[in-house]
Amino acid sequence: QVQLVESGGGLVQAGGSLRLSCSASGTIFSINTMGWYRQAPGKQRELVAFISRAYSTNYADSVKGRFSISRDNAKNMVYLQMNSLKPEDTAVYYCNIAPAARVDYWGQGTQVTVSS
Repeated sequence: QVQLVESGGGLVQAGGSLRLSCSASGTIFSINTMGWYRQAPGKQRELVAFISRAYSTNYADSVKGRFSISRDNAKNMVYLQMNSLKPEDTAVYYCNIAPAARVDYWGQGTQVTVSS
């Protein structure tokens, strides 16, 4: 059974930083590109960053230069370091395989709120 558990969200002032973590079950983690997605109120879920098993990364234009995705293959973990946060980064953040997420892999996500 696949399980993805996100953590690390919180409330932060604009310009601040947060580091999100995602714990993934071994089967999907070892063979897949992993990504971080977010969904803001009233908006569709979007892919913000993804990283291949070989550590190749890709970012949405809206977060390029501010966010950094990484993974630890030995620990089945994927991380999202978020710097210079803006109010428009406020959303629930999820991890999943990427760039095409699986509906049955969505976890509960972690809330990130950036105050102005």
